[in-house]
Amino acid sequence: MVFVPGFMQPGDAWAPVAEGLPERYPSVLLDHAENSFEGRLAEIASAGERAVLCGYSLGGRLALHAAIREPGRYAGLVTVGASAGIEAPATREARAEADERLASWMETQPIEQIVEVWERQPLFADQSEQLLDAQRAGRLGQDPRGLAMLLRTAGQGTLDPLWEGLHGLQMPVLALAGALDQRYREIARRIANTVPRGAAQVVEDAGHAAQLQRPQAVAALLADFLDEHLGQHFV
Repeated sequence: MVFVPGFMQPGDAWAPVAEGLPERYPSVLLDHAENSFEGRLAEIASAGERAVLCGYSLGGRLALHAAIREPGRYAGLVTVGASAGIEAPATREARAEADERLASWMETQPIEQIVEVWERQPLFADQSEQLLDAQRAGRLGQDPRGLAMLLRTAGQGTLDPLWEGLHGLQMPVLALAGALDQRYREIARRIANTVPRGAAQVVEDAGHAAQLQRPQAVAALLADFLDEHLGQHFV
């Protein structure tokens, strides 16, 4: 398993999930050194030979791009709270403009201010103060200029949508979303219905970051997916 972190996260944000998997499924918690889209795809490819990719949010989008670009390199794919992209050109353009404004702002701010604003997003409103506190050190370790570059090169407004490419993805795919995250529940179902070998699962009592809020539940769903589709691959 290669776990790909989300925006403003270190690799060990996935540690509670990885530790909940059976020992027969060894894991790599990918810590990115690159902050560009192409750089991160190269890091995923280097770590992911014959692996199952598992990515959250931005990390899930990167994992989708990696799998479609080199499908023979990977044994499977899991996404958590991730999308295959924005299809409407006008909506994608508006998102790119918003991301550029955010990137330009980030370049002028200390990381403490960036993290404070990031944690106030409505998307994270269902996360407890304890959970936010646990993530803060990893966020404070980020470089504002690197975050800005990542937004500019790997943001949803910058990247072309992948929905058509999903039709040819032959590896098993599991799309997860928190039960409280209605938008990404629908996206997870669409991903699962688009790929030839897809399944969607809902993580109860969780929002956008289901792997942080319910790590043991996510680990159990991953183990079931691996046992069903890829058990022999790890023997």
